[in-house]
Formats: sequence, C-alpha cells, structure tokens
Amino acid sequence: MSVEMGADAIGFIFAPSSRQITPEKAREIICGIPPFVQTVGVFVNERPDTIREIIESCSLDLIQLHGDETPDTCAEFMPQAIKAFRFREGSVLQSIRPYRRKIRAMLFDSYDEKIRGGTGKTCNWDLALRGKDFGIPIILSGGLTPSNIERAISSVKPFAVDVNSGVEKRPGKKDHLLMRELMEKIRKANHGGLTDA
Repeated sequence: MSVEMGADAIGFIFAPSSRQITPEKAREIICGIPPFVQTVGVFVNERPDTIREIIESCSLDLIQLHGDETPDTCAEFMPQAIKAFRFREGSVLQSIRPYRRKIRAMLFDSYDEKIRGGTGKTCNWDLALRGKDFGIPIILSGGLTPSNIERAISSVKPFAVDVNSGVEKRPGKKDHLLMRELMEKIRKANHGGLTDA
C-alpha cells in the first residue's frame, strides 16, 4: 500500500516495539517491493554484527540508528547510516558535529524518556531548522500527521519525512485512509527536493 501511494522508502523496525518485525518477515516483504524503493532497517543499540547480518539477509538499503550509537559505529555502516537525534533541548545540536561525514542523513525526532521513536510527540521544528547548519540531509520525524505535515514541510523544508504513528488508528496498525491523506498533502507541499519516506 505504501509503495502504491508513492512512498520512496519503507521502514522495518527490528528494535523492541509494537511495530517490531522479524528479519524473516521483513525479507519476505522486501522481496515483493519493486526496485528503486529504498528499504530501511531501524535499530536501537543493536550489536554491529547483528545489524550486518540483518542488512545482508534482508538486503536493506539503509539503516536508521535510534540508540546511543557513536560516530565511529555509524562510520562502520557508511554509506548506509542514518542517525536519529531526539530533541529535548538545543544542546542536542552540539552532539551532531562529530557525526559529520560519518552518516548519510540525520533524523530529527521528539524526545521521550521511555521509548526511542513512534511517540506521536511533535519534534521541535525550530531546532530541526537550526540543524540544517551542519550540511547533512535532514529527515524530519516526530508527531507528523496529515493535519500538520504541510506546516512541518514548509517550516523545516527537510530532505524527507518519516511518518509512523501519525498514520495509525492504534499502535502498529496503519490506517490506509490516513496514509492516503498524508501522501496527498506531502505531494501538495512538495516544493522540490523533498522525498517521501
């Protein structure tokens, strides 16, 4: 359904979550995805050798690292690495500098004490905009829904958006009507250079 609606990338969450998927199931789905749609594995503080095994077994194009992964760990996975940064305050921006040239993109998400993503909380768009100074492509995430996606895109002008809970009626279950509405609004807001994720 995501591919039919025009998504450029599909995420597979391998970390503990209501959306967690097994590598076997992910591979089965990935084998049915047409070429030129990127596949992204999402990990949180996973062992590098386990990540490598899953990349190979599932033929992942990219990985999103949502834990406490160091710049050196990210560098091991270049050019596949996307690093997530969770905004609680402006000081988070200072932690980005060591990741330059060690990640393909940075994903900006909202902060939650208990979970590393899919919180439904809106990311601080002003801080995300300041993150553009690092010259690394920005993927905006955190509380994005059909009702705020156009404002998010016009405010931050990210390279891509990452939407999860914002198109769910209940955790882990995507709603096709919300997905369709979101994609229509992304297309409407697209001012060149934005990729749907």
